[in-house]
Amino acid sequence: MTILRSAALLGAAWLALSASAIAQDKPDKLVILSHKVHQTVAIGEQGGDITADWQQENGVGVEWVTMDTGPLHERMFRELALPETSIDIAFLLNTRAVESVTRLLEPLNAHQEAAPIEDMGDVFPGLVEAMTFDGELYGVPFRHASTCFHYNDRLLQARGLERPTTMEELVDAAYELTYEADDGTQVHGFVITGDNYANIVDIARAWDGDFITLDYQLAVTGPGMTKGAQTLADFYEKGVLPTNWAAIKNEDVNTWLQTGRAAMTTTSCGRNRIYNDPEKSQEAGNIKTVAMPVGEDFKDKFDVAPAKVEFWTMVIPRNSQHKELAWSLVRAMLSKESTLQAALNGNGPVRASTYDAPEIQETLPYAEEERAVLKVGRVPLPPFDEAAKAGDIFVEEMQAAVLGMKPVEQALRDIESRVQPLLPQ
Repeated sequence: MTILRSAALLGAAWLALSASAIAQDKPDKLVILSHKVHQTVAIGEQGGDITADWQQENGVGVEWVTMDTGPLHERMFRELALPETSIDIAFLLNTRAVESVTRLLEPLNAHQEAAPIEDMGDVFPGLVEAMTFDGELYGVPFRHASTCFHYNDRLLQARGLERPTTMEELVDAAYELTYEADDGTQVHGFVITGDNYANIVDIARAWDGDFITLDYQLAVTGPGMTKGAQTLADFYEKGVLPTNWAAIKNEDVNTWLQTGRAAMTTTSCGRNRIYNDPEKSQEAGNIKTVAMPVGEDFKDKFDVAPAKVEFWTMVIPRNSQHKELAWSLVRAMLSKESTLQAALNGNGPVRASTYDAPEIQETLPYAEEERAVLKVGRVPLPPFDEAAKAGDIFVEEMQAAVLGMKPVEQALRDIESRVQPLLPQ
């Protein structure tokens, strides 16, 4: 009996120590490395915090570490190269999703088999396939950002203009909408960021132009991109684009639309909510969002411009210390309910069923317009190891062209010659 009692006591002690070890191994929080927009759409007010129930059920908090796109990926790759990382989930942009990166990411097939994501077939298959290499899944999509055309209907009406339905009409309206208002405010007819290649590619796409095609052919000196670049150069010369255009970032564009200092832009469809937020926007209710218009000569080929569709995936670092818990949170964030909540917060939903939800139809007036973009849109740049460098070269040369520092056609030829050696052979 003494031996049995001792054994029982030892067993109880071992269980207590094991439970203590498990408790100690369970972190106070999981760390998510992301862009600010991911946090915004994940914890927004209208749809609510999609991580809240998971945090309560697991007794684990969530810490968001947010950075701009470039610094975000630099931090991510530094963390992935360490023996271990404090990052539990990271957001990876489609252009950085190259096969060589997968060696540093946790393979997800086994996780999916053990604890599957709800109705994975409902997730747009192209976004899943883009993160599948040799049959192994390395990331699950969370957000797509499809470009739409946003315009201030109040300003258009004040200038006696109708909504542009072709790219040529948009260009004409941009000049008409560049003026000094009665209160002295300088209004710019059209504004986009000056440090991002994707938004410039969008303009060229209206005339079926491109930077690099999906089969890695340079199209930057083609007629579509040439026309798009020349349009922006003309805009800058004639004051449609502001003088500090090269330094303008997404948050600046948001502010200019919200304050009526800019009349039109082309950017993510989901920004409609930001532009019409009555607590933050002076133009709430005035900003309308539709699919980007196509050039007159291409109306027989496209119903709307084949604008950019970019997407972000959630990945788990291979050197993460809490992989099972991270997968649990990924599953929660990609459930049908969470996808709907995030969409109501302004996210580009990665599930087809989300667009059919009554809440989306009622609260997102651009839902059908975004769906139209998804039918023809494509990524602004195919993934390859030197994609980031190619994008930087494009921005550098395009800024020189738009600012009048270099002839447009020369800048495009320089992009071609500098980027060609970077393309996969």
